[in-house]
Amino acid sequence: MRLDTHQVEDQSLQPIQFTTGGILSWGVATSAAFGAALTIVAWRKKQLLRRVRLSPAPVWTVVVARVGVSLVVALVQAAIYVGVALTPPFGLQARRRWWLALPVLICGTLSFLSIGLLVGSIAKTEEAASAMANFIVLPMAFLSGTFFDISAAPAWLRGVSQVFPLRHMNDAMLDVLARGQGFSAIWTECLVLLGFAVVLTAIATRVFRWDDV
Repeated sequence: MRLDTHQVEDQSLQPIQFTTGGILSWGVATSAAFGAALTIVAWRKKQLLRRVRLSPAPVWTVVVARVGVSLVVALVQAAIYVGVALTPPFGLQARRRWWLALPVLICGTLSFLSIGLLVGSIAKTEEAASAMANFIVLPMAFLSGTFFDISAAPAWLRGVSQVFPLRHMNDAMLDVLARGQGFSAIWTECLVLLGFAVVLTAIATRVFRWDDV
């Protein structure tokens, strides 16, 4: 009788497959939150918000334009990042349903735009806005499984991470880009992200200031 030994752990999910979704989500979240917060504060200090309010152009057109810019930036970020990751030195393998990452990107961008809107509505200077956005987004990166797997973390920590939109964006990206799952795996996460966007936007509109007076 001969005893054969071999490793039994699954090697199908390579590190690049795991980290691509998380780092992409973090980059999009940072860009959306910081971009919105700093833009609002800068426009308020320059009194551009007051001019927008007094101009004949509807306010919603300005809002739609800013959201559109953020979505375009997020999509360009994703295209460049994934394109580089697909090159042989990195070895990312595109899954069959990779395109489902697009609705996740859109929902995640809207969610973090709402965070930026809330921060920009409260902060009075660019420095304060940057510090507040960093204080919100950076801890999410470490508590939401952006850079490493948190499945072995304590149950209370995994429970806390569920209140962060980045955790839901990370999970959805991982399911699509690494595991090749379908829409059934991401629709709940997308609804949660949109829920964050609606709730935080509603709060931000209550505390929003057109000028510093």
